[in-house]
Amino acid sequence: MSEAQLVVGARRSPLSRAQAAWVGERLSECWPGLAVEYRFIATAGDRDRVTPLPAIGGKGLFTEELEQALREGRIDVAVHSLKDLPVDPPAGLTLAAVPVREDPRDILVVRDAPIVAQGSGEGLDVLRRLPTAARVGTSSLRRAAQLRACRADLRPLPVRGNVDTRLRKLQEGGFEALVLAAAGLRRLGLRPRGARVLGEEWLPAPGQGALGLQCRADGDVGADRVHALDDPVARAEVTAERALLAVLEGGCRVPIAARASLQGEDLRLRAAVYDVAGGPSVQDAEAGRADGADELGRRLASRMLESGAAALVERARRLSP
Repeated sequence: MSEAQLVVGARRSPLSRAQAAWVGERLSECWPGLAVEYRFIATAGDRDRVTPLPAIGGKGLFTEELEQALREGRIDVAVHSLKDLPVDPPAGLTLAAVPVREDPRDILVVRDAPIVAQGSGEGLDVLRRLPTAARVGTSSLRRAAQLRACRADLRPLPVRGNVDTRLRKLQEGGFEALVLAAAGLRRLGLRPRGARVLGEEWLPAPGQGALGLQCRADGDVGADRVHALDDPVARAEVTAERALLAVLEGGCRVPIAARASLQGEDLRLRAAVYDVAGGPSVQDAEAGRADGADELGRRLASRMLESGAAALVERARRLSP
């Protein structure tokens, strides 16, 4: 890499391309004259668009090919959706920046407009007004567990593909509703009809809404340039969430939700582990200083394991395909 050039790598999906372009624009603002090149790479998760994600399993489903491209020098920075990035740090690579975080919440998108118009327009209220045994599309085990916890009659059904593909399947009658990430819709500039935010009670995936910019850890100039995009608020929040995830040893086969929020120097972390069999969840919260984000997440996770989360994690692993 020349001093005035940086190769940004990302997945081939429209959302990943939009995220990479956003990162490239921010880098060009920080480093005028920097030439940014893009390289888009298919990952294992991209190649299999049919199998439900929990059934595919494994760490690094959307990240390993990008990490290999980093190690081989084909790219200088990998742009990840941070919720897809395994918590175990890979050898030779570093999380050089966590930029300003987009909205971490989930969005409910309903096909039948009158359901949205009736009563309160809050996302959870709209969810409660869906027809009996409504089909709700989601590729997330965590979201499926939250749907069942909200209403036992709801039928979470797997849906894969890009965001526009999922929205088309909704309009074609495949589902009564979808649950999607607010961040993905915003980054793609999409405002679907019948969309309502699922509020603070509905916790997102750890790291949701944040980007992880990964670089080589060998003193490469790429990491120095990318570090300019690191946001201390986003970094503290996702550090706590990912520390909790690491102690719980949760992956895509365990329904775990977490949301940290920073106000001044005070960091508050809320988390939940759901029962894949439909039983009660384990939920808890912890607060502390932002400079102790990692320890805060680990402390909360340890307490949740002692309160019954360990059995839920084990059950999820046993019942996963």
